[in-house]
Amino acid sequence: MKVLFTAIWYPHRYDAMDGLFVRKHAEAVSRYADVCVLFAKEDKQISQMEIIEQYFGRVKEVYIYYPASTHASINLLRYYNAVRKGLKRIFKTWGKPDITHANVFTKPAMIAFYLKKRYHIPYVVMEHWSGYLAANGSYAKTGKAHQYITRRLAAAAKYVLPVSRPLKEAMIGHGIKANYHIVNNVVDDFFYLPAKTTIPIPKGKIRIVYISCFCEEAKNIFGILRTIKEVSLCRNDFECIFVGTGADFKRTTEYAASLNIPDGLIHFVGEQTPEEVCSWLNSSNFLLMFSNYETESVVTSEALAIGIPILSSDVDAISDKVSKDCGILVPAGNEQLLKEKIIWMMDHYQEYDSNTIRKQGLHYSYDTVGKEIVQIYNHSL
Repeated sequence: MKVLFTAIWYPHRYDAMDGLFVRKHAEAVSRYADVCVLFAKEDKQISQMEIIEQYFGRVKEVYIYYPASTHASINLLRYYNAVRKGLKRIFKTWGKPDITHANVFTKPAMIAFYLKKRYHIPYVVMEHWSGYLAANGSYAKTGKAHQYITRRLAAAAKYVLPVSRPLKEAMIGHGIKANYHIVNNVVDDFFYLPAKTTIPIPKGKIRIVYISCFCEEAKNIFGILRTIKEVSLCRNDFECIFVGTGADFKRTTEYAASLNIPDGLIHFVGEQTPEEVCSWLNSSNFLLMFSNYETESVVTSEALAIGIPILSSDVDAISDKVSKDCGILVPAGNEQLLKEKIIWMMDHYQEYDSNTIRKQGLHYSYDTVGKEIVQIYNHSL
């Protein structure tokens, strides 16, 4: 079976983390099918189109970089021209796909819709965007034309594959009718293996780890920092490691400095490779999250795969993952209760059974997710 992935987010030469979850789905599918990814990206650094073909593992990747314009309409025309040339190259060197796997509405799904009309190739759409969630609200602010197109594309798809139950319910709430099937994001295989490297915990300390893309609107990192400050007033036998970077990283570190949290209690280690993230999780006593909303939360799945307990806000997809055997949930934004549960977790984290937690994490492996997606393709065909 040949599967063509179309994506608006995908790792590229300027950002290796952008759309990494899409590449992981492509890798999962590539264990059971032949996969090619088409990705077109504007580039301010070039004056003419560039087409790059490469393999990432078993996944064939076709990148089309096109010159960026300051005019949105010109950018859109250049995007679809790049896609047209990319499709021509793919059909010539790789062949005609049996099914298209579009990643998010609307541009990637428009490509899939075209291929359905032109070549009778069925398609599915995987949706990751948090804009449908009420806490985000971005979809509700889009124009009526955009919403109409989304509904048409969803109706024409064989399946729409949201990555969490709350995302599915939010899409249905917006009147997007489709044949829905929830598909989890993927956790790298090495999260399921014994730790290759660990980072020693300072003597007498409990290590809490926080991992995110540092988007304050969604992640509420300031709320965590204020709570850590309050915890520091009654005990100092812990350290909280903040892993990641993002648009609000500088603002977050500046805010942390303004709180005058005692030295040694918080550390910002910046962007880490997936292997380094794995090491931090393996070297921590529990994962801390306090998001205002989450579409799926891959890091929560990674913590489950490793087998450490989780303390998180009770939001969206996380509430479906974290049972009482795996951790504790608190209401989003309730800093007083978060403080109480951080203190409780520091004294009781060792009471959680890591094997029980790991069993929950098996739902997110490459093999499990890859087989599930291919079964969906077979039904679609």
